[in-house]
Amino acid sequence: MGSRPGSVGPPEHNWPVRELVTGARRIVVKVGSSSLTTASGGIDEQRVGELVDVLGRLATGGREVVLVSSGAIAAGLSPLHLPRRPRDLATQQAAASVGQGLLIGRYAAGFARHGLQVGQVLLTADDVTRRAHYRNAYRTLRKLLDLGALPIVNENDTVATDEIRFGDNDRLAALVAALVDADLLILLSDVDALYTGSPSDPSSRRIAYVETESDLQGINIATPSKSKVGTGGMVTKVEAARIATGFGIPVVLTAAPLAGAALSGDEVGTLFRPADSRPAARLFWLAHATAPRGRLHLDPGAVAAVVARRKSLLPAGITAVDGSFAAGDPVDLVDAAGAPVARGLVNYDAIELPALLGRTTGELAAALGPGYEREVVHRDDLVLL
Repeated sequence: MGSRPGSVGPPEHNWPVRELVTGARRIVVKVGSSSLTTASGGIDEQRVGELVDVLGRLATGGREVVLVSSGAIAAGLSPLHLPRRPRDLATQQAAASVGQGLLIGRYAAGFARHGLQVGQVLLTADDVTRRAHYRNAYRTLRKLLDLGALPIVNENDTVATDEIRFGDNDRLAALVAALVDADLLILLSDVDALYTGSPSDPSSRRIAYVETESDLQGINIATPSKSKVGTGGMVTKVEAARIATGFGIPVVLTAAPLAGAALSGDEVGTLFRPADSRPAARLFWLAHATAPRGRLHLDPGAVAAVVARRKSLLPAGITAVDGSFAAGDPVDLVDAAGAPVARGLVNYDAIELPALLGRTTGELAAALGPGYEREVVHRDDLVLL
């Protein structure tokens, strides 16, 4: 699908639009199920072959490529005689266990034509939300690239439970892009760009560039994927773009058939401008790659101290504790209305905190010993949401 005339975007740029793409040396490409499989399930050999050729030429041309590929469940539908994507987790896992092998086999054969070896990396949300796992995933991906292999990443649908699933690979792709310190993220789907309305509406216009959050105001992005085999939609892709650009990584959103044109720097799809600077990797991880294990309810004074004055959180400002967590786990700090205002790594177990609430650190040290004269969450372990 080509982009229709009349695209919208800022008329002038003070940022190097084309160079963001053509100058990228390490690139993460995410492709959705609908771009790899037939409507009824099963791998579409032509689509996979076309994508492999585009990425193969890129990788053999001296650029590092990481492919985040959906499609395992969809690829397993036809071999298992399933008429549509199953809703229950057990059947999804069965389809993924069949489809993942078929999918990686096609990739391995396709990239071999370009003299490239592939490495399969299957992740669950735990692998990027637990700091130790996150570092291990980085080491694996980095070593594959160092050895000249092309990593192919997917969610490990065969073992993931509802509680630890990404739900869609768009967010996974954004986190992987940050993990490998990518220069560019390409999101490929069944829609060629972000539009001002539904892409099927002739009055909708392509949004060529997104420079700031204000460019998305008034845009209806709550449009599900057209495919019956995918799980994503424009909402997840825009959120993935927010995560990646927040880490200083430009993002191009377009359709899979336009991948070659997009990677050549042609004006196709939608280009999201990256932030001018990258946050500390540790704080980025805390904000986007962690799942809170509990909540600390703050009084208004504590909210002001944490948010406005960037202070550490002390026991005196906490009114209630929710959840079961241990010292070192991520927790959300919420205001009186229950809205998260920050996330941080807590210094106490959940079972310890109720006896400490509302008391100053001086009082606690006098009553319980100097070990209790410490912050509940230190400001260096806090990120505002």
